[in-house]
Amino acid sequence: MNFPADLKYTESHEWVRVEADGTLTIGITDHAQDALGDIVFLELPEVGRTVGAGDALAVVESVKAASDIYAPVAGEVIAVNESATAAPESVNADAFDAWLFKLKPANADDVNGLMSADAYKASVGA
Repeated sequence: MNFPADLKYTESHEWVRVEADGTLTIGITDHAQDALGDIVFLELPEVGRTVGAGDALAVVESVKAASDIYAPVAGEVIAVNESATAAPESVNADAFDAWLFKLKPANADDVNGLMSADAYKASVGA
């Protein structure tokens, strides 16, 4: 299991990378993709959608289950990863390379409230 230290994490198993311009790149964690099994479909949000922290805004479906993906912070969706929707199995291959969407946060400081890699690792018992 991989827990990159340069990322932030949520209890609902999303990872968050803060980009140089302050935007956020978001995907699901290695732990989440492993628990889901073979991912067969992704439903990503529309660009321009405004979300609140904790809002469900995407769905990942696997052979086992469908799970919501939540906004880690409030903001606006500014991009979605079309290559991931075309090849959802890419999330299983590398959960940290196959990002799902990007957000422009309403308040950049909200990211500070997310979990560190060590805190997330402890929360999943790894």
